Amino acid sequence: MKKLIIIFLAVFSMLTSCKRTWLEIVPQGDQVTVTTEDYDKLMNDGAFYAYHSIGGYTEAQLMGDEVAQVKPYFINKNAVRERLFQWADDVYPEPAVTSLVLRTTMTQMYTINKIIAEVMTATGGTEERKKGIRAEALATRAFSIWNMASLYCKPYAAATAGTDPGFPFVAVPNVNIQDIPRGTLQQTYDFIIKDYTEALASIPAKQNIVTRMSRPAVEGLLGKVYLFMGRYNDALPLLKAALADVIANGQTSLYNYNETFAAGGAFLPISATNGPKSPYQLMDDTREAVVSKVFYAGKSVGNITGTDGLVLTKAAQALYQPTDHRLKFYINKNENNSVNAAGLLRKYGLNYSRFGLQLSELYLLCAEAKARANDLTGAVTDLETLRKARIRVKNDNGDPINDALVPAATATNQAALIKFIIEERIREFAVEGYRWFDMRRLSVDPLFAGATFTHTVYDQDAVPTVLETYTLKQPQRFVMRFPRNIMDANPNMQDNP
Repeated sequence: MKKLIIIFLAVFSMLTSCKRTWLEIVPQGDQVTVTTEDYDKLMNDGAFYAYHSIGGYTEAQLMGDEVAQVKPYFINKNAVRERLFQWADDVYPEPAVTSLVLRTTMTQMYTINKIIAEVMTATGGTEERKKGIRAEALATRAFSIWNMASLYCKPYAAATAGTDPGFPFVAVPNVNIQDIPRGTLQQTYDFIIKDYTEALASIPAKQNIVTRMSRPAVEGLLGKVYLFMGRYNDALPLLKAALADVIANGQTSLYNYNETFAAGGAFLPISATNGPKSPYQLMDDTREAVVSKVFYAGKSVGNITGTDGLVLTKAAQALYQPTDHRLKFYINKNENNSVNAAGLLRKYGLNYSRFGLQLSELYLLCAEAKARANDLTGAVTDLETLRKARIRVKNDNGDPINDALVPAATATNQAALIKFIIEERIREFAVEGYRWFDMRRLSVDPLFAGATFTHTVYDQDAVPTVLETYTLKQPQRFVMRFPRNIMDANPNMQDNP
């Protein structure tokens, strides 16, 4: 890992010294950023927000239990893809192969730490602007560490977090530190919360572009951390504040699929190959983003992962009502354009997915926090706000229909409503990686105790034959082992069992 970071720094130094005489080149290791504007440009680096072939939830896409595999279109792409789908003990056992998600995230950490440590002493710029840039970097660091802890640490449980291993990270801009301790999971989460909380004191209320962290983004992300920790009372006020701030600043809004799929709508025409003209095809569509972070989520293009051969499970497919416009993002055809004889649905046209904080997720997080607090009416209101933008509200004659409403028996039952919200997260984010992180956190939630998770490999017959079934080994494989090259370079670091 250290070697990768050093390589990054060397390249960075070369780029920043381009077209200068050798006398003007700042020696590697010395400060190459001086002004507030320099640090602002570092924070505006597109690498923090746009992941063109690696990063984001690319690994998690293959591990959620809402996906199955049609074997002829899945195999022989990359061994890592198969191991992720199988929830194998070792996904990266070869020394030459590493997790690109891990490498990308940790390589960026040097720049983030540099901004945090140095921007307040930069020349030019106001104190307020310096604090704002530093707050963005703090929030970005917290976001990155949390994502890595959500892959390489156990799901958070208050009873064991004080002894469960944490995630190893460096909080200073120094590539020479060796033997980075993992610490405990509680220490990792305490650090994440500290960064987000400190960021809130100075973060701008609104940014010119939503690729930059803002107050509602930090409120929402910190609220999400608390929610995933099971600290629902801490999560709720933050999530409510985030939603109120998003609505107040008017920068972000939901697409209403009743409009975008209507005659002349923005998502039409629907391509037989690529599906609707939706944000799934556009990296720079930020309309629904509270903070925009986008990753390439489509078929393999030479990268390690890819969604080739993935379909919805029958159980996940059954979660959608026929009037749910989100079904339009799926097709019953295989990748060679043949009809899937078993009627299995493939999410086609999925090129880009958002994993920062989307307004749709904020509504669902807020709804869940309210339901956990037994504010069922408030939870239903937030949930139906999203559903009315996703599900048909009128029939072909223009008469109102109630399919977007939460069923009455569910709306008045706390446990049923919480489960319905979790199912809504599948309907909204299937095949995008979100489900894996829900599986992890719900595994320590008494309401969902005893769940088992399987992955099925099908052939392509009309009555599909189950060729293989993989069962997630709990609790061990809710945690990924570190790649072989990381462990070889850090022999004293504790790996996951």
